[in-house]
Amino acid sequence: MSRPPLLELPHGARAHRLPTARGPFAVHEMGSATRGTALLIPGFTGSKEDFIGLLEPLAHEGYRVVAVDGRGQYETGGPRDESAYAPEELAADVLAVAETLKAEHPLHLVGHSLGGLVARAAVFRDRTPFASLTLMSSGPGAVCTTQQSRLKMLLGALPVMEMEDVWRAMRELDPPEAADDLTPPAVAEFLHHRWLANVPEQLIATAQQLLTEPDRTAELTELAATGMPVHVLSGELDYAWPVPQIDALAAAIGARRTVITGAEHSPNADQPQQTAQALLAGWATPAR
Repeated sequence: MSRPPLLELPHGARAHRLPTARGPFAVHEMGSATRGTALLIPGFTGSKEDFIGLLEPLAHEGYRVVAVDGRGQYETGGPRDESAYAPEELAADVLAVAETLKAEHPLHLVGHSLGGLVARAAVFRDRTPFASLTLMSSGPGAVCTTQQSRLKMLLGALPVMEMEDVWRAMRELDPPEAADDLTPPAVAEFLHHRWLANVPEQLIATAQQLLTEPDRTAELTELAATGMPVHVLSGELDYAWPVPQIDALAAAIGARRTVITGAEHSPNADQPQQTAQALLAGWATPAR
């Protein structure tokens, strides 16, 4: 899971609920759309807080930045029904948020990890609201074998165990660098609180999506051929999709490719300043 390096919003940012045709979504927002708007979609077990480090550098360059908790994630909430979190439902949510944010300025869509799968599904459904698509630490299809094993264990536990018990069991499987004693106490407390706030059915449905997502390289190639800028960004290491696989995806679709030095699966949290600069450079590139 993403571990935000800080939890305090920068001066000028605000947390609120954004009304849409599909219900309200909890968001962090900062900046005015002088140059455009950035819509940031978090990954599996993530939330809008994973993008806190991007708010100020992007807003400073003239962007309205909106990071959202998806349906069933953290502070947005959602129904206790797995069908509400099907890929087409989550894609429809992104389009509803985009409709609320629609303005004369460009709208740039950024999806991290699972959020990349959701973001691309939204663009495949209707690309007209978006000026660009950035896939951050997100691969062509299902996650790698190691992560599949972890997700299968999670899927076995969620229907029969309390969320607190699942949390403890999953923490025991974390790598040494993710140990609680190496995480600032406030962040560790937040991660625990966020986990408990997730709707279990959302976690089940999206874990299944990560296990079964088809390779959509061909559709991304067709999208890039329309002239929409597609940016594939990742850290130097990635535990969900191997970096060579992400490299191959970018090459196959002819996308802009950025590797963030010193970052792993969450460059938005690991190296936010460098990631913000990479996003800005991508948005400055005109469509083909």
